[in-house]
Amino acid sequence: KGELRMQSLTFDDAGMYQCIAENTHGIIYANAELKIVASPPTFELNPMKKKILAAKGGRVIIECKPKAAPKPKFSWSKGTELLVNGSRIRIWDDGSLEIINVTKLDEGRYTCFAENNRGKANSTGVLEMTEATRITLAPLNVDVTVGENATMQCIASHDPTLDLTFIWSLNGFVIDFEKEHEHYERNFMV
Repeated sequence: KGELRMQSLTFDDAGMYQCIAENTHGIIYANAELKIVASPPTFELNPMKKKILAAKGGRVIIECKPKAAPKPKFSWSKGTELLVNGSRIRIWDDGSLEIINVTKLDEGRYTCFAENNRGKANSTGVLEMTEATRITLAPLNVDVTVGENATMQCIASHDPTLDLTFIWSLNGFVIDFEKEHEHYERNFMV
C-alpha cells in the first residue's frame, strides 16, 4: 500500500517525510511534515466553569478539558477532600466528574487536577444546588369538535433564582408561535 507506520514516537521522529513512487514511466514525490506534540496540561483556553448549577436530586457533569499531550491522568477534590469513584460520584476517562442524586451537601469548590509526563495543572469551579423544575399541572387530554377552540394548561414550579421557559411541541416538533400565531396563542398566567 505504500504505507509507513511508526510506533512509540519520540521527538527524534519529527521532520519532513517524503514518499517516492516510481515505475517505468517515471518518478513522483510527495512530502508531509510530522510534528510531535508534547505539552504539559493547561486550562488557559478551556478553564472550568466558575459556577456550576445542579438541580436537587438530579445529575450534574462537571467538565475538565485541559489541553495536554500526552493525555493526562485526572483526579478531583471537593475542598480538601480527594474524590474517588463511588455509588454517586464517577470520574470519567475524559476527566469529567459526574455526580448523581445531587444534595445540598454536594455544594462547594471542586478542583480538577490534570497531570502528564510534561507537567500538571488544575482548575476550580463552585457547584451550587438549585431546586428542581417540576411540572405541577400537566396538560390534559382534550376532545373538541372540528372548528372549535381548545385550551391546554401547563404549570411548573422552579428555583426562584432561575428563569423558566415553556416550550410546546406537536408530535415531537416545537411549535413556533411567531410563525403560527393565527393558529396557536400563548397565554401567560402570573
